[in-house]
Amino acid sequence: MTRVVVTGGSGKLGRAVVRDLDEHGYDVVLLDRVPSPDKPERVPFVRVDLSDYGQVLGALTGIDDRYDAVDAVVHLAAVPAPGQVPDVALITNNVTASINVFHAARVARIKNVVWASSETLLGIPMGEHHPPYLPVDEEFPVRPQSSYSLGKAVEEEMARHFTRWDPELKMIGLRFSNVMDETDYPAFPWDASPEAKTFNLWSYIDSRDGAQAVRKSLEAELTGFEAFVIASPDTVMDTPTIELVERFVPDIERRTDIDGTSSLLSSEKARELLGYAPEHTWRNHRAS
Repeated sequence: MTRVVVTGGSGKLGRAVVRDLDEHGYDVVLLDRVPSPDKPERVPFVRVDLSDYGQVLGALTGIDDRYDAVDAVVHLAAVPAPGQVPDVALITNNVTASINVFHAARVARIKNVVWASSETLLGIPMGEHHPPYLPVDEEFPVRPQSSYSLGKAVEEEMARHFTRWDPELKMIGLRFSNVMDETDYPAFPWDASPEAKTFNLWSYIDSRDGAQAVRKSLEAELTGFEAFVIASPDTVMDTPTIELVERFVPDIERRTDIDGTSSLLSSEKARELLGYAPEHTWRNHRAS
């Protein structure tokens, strides 16, 4: 059994990741500043301040009465969006937590690190800085538009160099789309106000599929740094995606046919290299 610590395991995505890993036989430890409201009983909670490198190093090397070694790290803890704290406070919090986790993992000789990067590196919120083509993928340089996404860009650059220093290390940054769960779906679809979701081209990811992507990343036989877009294959809309493109972003190059309500964020790389196969959609929870 592999022991995985999950930072931010009490958040929306974190709770789904903890449940998924636990259900698939992993020895999971939840690290956060607050307890989870619904963690599995056998998953221990450890209160950790990720801004304190000493605490992070201790958490990744062993804690009395909990464990004496860690095999892998899933780092999800962060201020999750811009606007929640002042800009510099946000980037300072998030980047400090990530460098502490990355460096402590290196000291602890942990070779398997997966963390939450973000769709915002693709140029979100969309506006005057549209992506160069559709569907959006990982092939063009990141283009952060906020303090939040700038922090994610810094984290990905750090990961490139950590893996350059250690050829055996795997660091996977998952560029999650807007995370949703079953409590969000009564508000779907968003056809009455499509403008409200133009910021990320009407995309989302079900937290359970996000958790699957985390698990597949932990299990992937890769080394080095990789970034993957993780999105649902459909949009938050009933309106056909091509109609939304022609109405809101008609001048962007289209590299493939856009059918039905397909997402404009491509997760093909994750499908090919990780075996990512999303199973959940808001449409399964549509009110009768």
